[in-house]
Amino acid sequence: MNISDVAKKTGLTSKAIRFYEEKGLLTAPARGENGYRNYTAKHLEELTLLRQARQVGFNLEECREMLLLFHNPQRHSAEVKARTLHKVAEIEAHISELNLMRERLLALAASCPGDDSADCPIINNLAGCCHSVKAR
Repeated sequence: MNISDVAKKTGLTSKAIRFYEEKGLLTAPARGENGYRNYTAKHLEELTLLRQARQVGFNLEECREMLLLFHNPQRHSAEVKARTLHKVAEIEAHISELNLMRERLLALAASCPGDDSADCPIINNLAGCCHSVKAR
């Protein structure tokens, strides 16, 4: 199978496939006499795992670890589950941080009259000061 076939079947771009190969995440495909990569079903599985792992938030190093587990017939599902739940906890913490940022921004916006004056409570707050800018 050539790279364009693999790209269609996995939903990845050829560039992404080459990137994963360059990073050592993908098992190196055999090359034909013409130098073209020859992909197998194993590559499709690896690339599908990579695409889907990235979609749910795993970073490249975590994807590397998941691929190692994928290839390890002695793996324990408990380890895969633990990694997944750890990622969920990271995402939940990030959501909490984003909600705090959202609330702060809404409070800042509520403090601002949003008129034509140069005095802006949002800028003052972000700058850590409380003086107002006076027109000269």
